[in-house]
Amino acid sequence: MKKVHLLMGGLLLCLAGSAQTDTTPEKKSDTVRVGSIIIVKDGDGTEVTAESEGKKVHHKYRRKKSRVSTNWFILDLGFTNHHDKTDYNTSEAQNFVHGQTAGNPAGKSDFALKPSSFNLNIWLFQQRMGLYKNYVNLKYGVGADLNRYYYKSDIRYIDGPSPYVERQHADMSYNRLAADYVTVPLMLNINPHPGKKYGLSFSAGASASYLYRGRNRQKSDDFGKYKLSSDFNLERWKFAYVGELGLGPVKLYGSYSITPLHQYGVEQHPYTIGIRFSSL
Repeated sequence: MKKVHLLMGGLLLCLAGSAQTDTTPEKKSDTVRVGSIIIVKDGDGTEVTAESEGKKVHHKYRRKKSRVSTNWFILDLGFTNHHDKTDYNTSEAQNFVHGQTAGNPAGKSDFALKPSSFNLNIWLFQQRMGLYKNYVNLKYGVGADLNRYYYKSDIRYIDGPSPYVERQHADMSYNRLAADYVTVPLMLNINPHPGKKYGLSFSAGASASYLYRGRNRQKSDDFGKYKLSSDFNLERWKFAYVGELGLGPVKLYGSYSITPLHQYGVEQHPYTIGIRFSSL
């Protein structure tokens, strides 16, 4: 009888040991009981299960979004003009325009632009970096700032050691000055509703641009087609105030150049306004 009891006791000990040992790997979890609610949190912190009166509620955590967002290959299209602050009573301004006639000195009409003058920006990329909970951000990018100035008058840019402008006795069908820059803007962006797809936002800052190509292109019945590539006396560096007002991906952008378009002769500050489509 004692042997039977010893044998039964040994079997019970083996069963108890096997019941306590589980060879199946389990995901570790933390269990917290608050009143009648049992909260089970996965070890990796990605899911929480709450049990109350036999009901289970699952909640998955969202990963934290990156502070930096990038938008590739953006196009802007807008109108351009310039604020002519030249004092045409000075000898510098008068000497810059050649071919004047008696009683018709150089003036603003020599550089008046047609409404067809336009600005095209081609952005390689733009980025927005969050500074404070995506409400306050820093925006920057790299792109090409292309400007086409169509003159109402028949002036021509003459290249040389001291470039100047000369009046032409011809009826030109078009007279265009192209100024192309590599540009880098830096703006502070305010986004009151970062979670909304069509929320209102606005940005303001400055840009630095470098002239890499200039051209004067004309067409007339008298001279035919004329094209000259040069930087003439255009300022190499352009610094401008820039800004944008957006409603979701549609934005109204603008700029005003602090530096004048030319190095000498006349003082004209270009400005632009147009439409930009960007997810930032």
